[in-house]
Amino acid sequence: MGHDVKCHNLEFHDVTVAYGRRPVLWNIDLSVDGPGLFGVIGPNGAGKSTLVKAALGLVPLVGGSVRLFGLPLEHVRPRIGYVPQRETVDWDFPVSAVEVVLMGTYARLGWFRRPGATQRALARECLDRVGLGEIADRQIGRLSGGQQQRVFLARALAQQADLYFLDEPMAGVDARSQDQIFRVLSELRTEGKLVVVVHHDLRTAGEWFDSVALIDMRLVAAGPTAAVLTPENLRRTYAGHLDVLDELGRAVEQRGRTP
Repeated sequence: MGHDVKCHNLEFHDVTVAYGRRPVLWNIDLSVDGPGLFGVIGPNGAGKSTLVKAALGLVPLVGGSVRLFGLPLEHVRPRIGYVPQRETVDWDFPVSAVEVVLMGTYARLGWFRRPGATQRALARECLDRVGLGEIADRQIGRLSGGQQQRVFLARALAQQADLYFLDEPMAGVDARSQDQIFRVLSELRTEGKLVVVVHHDLRTAGEWFDSVALIDMRLVAAGPTAAVLTPENLRRTYAGHLDVLDELGRAVEQRGRTP
């Protein structure tokens, strides 16, 4: 977490979101600075994906505000990349992998310019970066789940953003795709980007993220990963999820024994 008092990369101030009459997030105050990998972690139904959608303007706020680089979203939208959950995408749409990635260039082109040779070269370069250059012309519905996820990561890369949001990018993908995705996210950190990832696997969270937020409708804790993923904070976040707590206890113990 940074200490820039002038302008945070991402800032939630008293954010509350409800679906109908059902509150999903309550009074979230959270500031995140980059570069780095930032994990949003919590039980199912805790509001993790909603937090990302609130930052992207995809759900209305009942109260509070979100600022990105100190500004409302509409002023910085081209600087934001997004990888949605895989199950939200229509994979039967008749479009190839490279055409999906090309969509990532639209925000910087504007409404009236069509992508040209430069944008097409960038799209193929982004597919190469996620290890899918050889299947650029394949229809997205013919790809494996892990390949589909990597295509959407390549689309986000084509946006050439400064701040990336990924919603459960590792869910339901094969080990090879997980390795590829994590490698690319690590490269983005090295390039000075902030990457915010909704993540469900606590066993890998301690290894992958520089800092994390524990969410259970409210913000339980946020900060450097080792300082946040403590047994007490995990109990507060996962109260009532005994199976998860047992798994967490084993993971914490194992991490403590690792030199």
